[in-house]
Amino acid sequence: MFKLLVGLGNPGPEYEDTRHNAGWWWLDRIAADLKATLHPERGFFGLAGRAQVQGHTLWLLKPTTYMNRSGQAVAALARFYKIAPHEILVAHDELDLPPGDARLKRGGGHAGHNGLRDIHAQLGSADYWRLRLGIGHPGVKAEVAHWVLRRPPQEQRQAIDAAIERAARALPLLLAGDVAKATSQIHTTQPPRPKPPRRPPPAQTEPADSATAQPPSA
Repeated sequence: MFKLLVGLGNPGPEYEDTRHNAGWWWLDRIAADLKATLHPERGFFGLAGRAQVQGHTLWLLKPTTYMNRSGQAVAALARFYKIAPHEILVAHDELDLPPGDARLKRGGGHAGHNGLRDIHAQLGSADYWRLRLGIGHPGVKAEVAHWVLRRPPQEQRQAIDAAIERAARALPLLLAGDVAKATSQIHTTQPPRPKPPRRPPPAQTEPADSATAQPPSA
């Protein structure tokens, strides 16, 4: 189903652990699971690698153009390998979801996300898939730029990592074309509550037959 997985973020150690790099965190996890190594690719403006999955080539890409030029990298690789927009999945940070939430969607607007905005422009299409990784909102629009470029506190990072874990486990379903089941797994923020164990039925005791009961031996 997918031929290209993209994780959005900013290059450089100063941005490595910031909220805006949640897409990179997810792609790093996928690369580790698939044992794929990412190498600098000047022609694709980023770090790229590939893996063989179910007999098909799957490309992984981390643009190193900074967020607002992400589309330059995505479009370069997609055009070179003739990958259509609907065969691309882009993982990115999402202000409108709390940490720990993740959502999968196809198409739609960029909602002010500069990385998505440039991908729209460079591909000439919005018909690609997005994995939206919740990072929460500061509550004030003027604080957004500062918020996304800050490291989340430990509790929020753990929640984001939990969402990344769910999305990583759902990838085999996505690659097999089972979008409904993958979506259900990704969107589930809490595991189902286990049902309490059934109590065993009370032991049945049969009254002793007075005619056949024997007295205990001395």
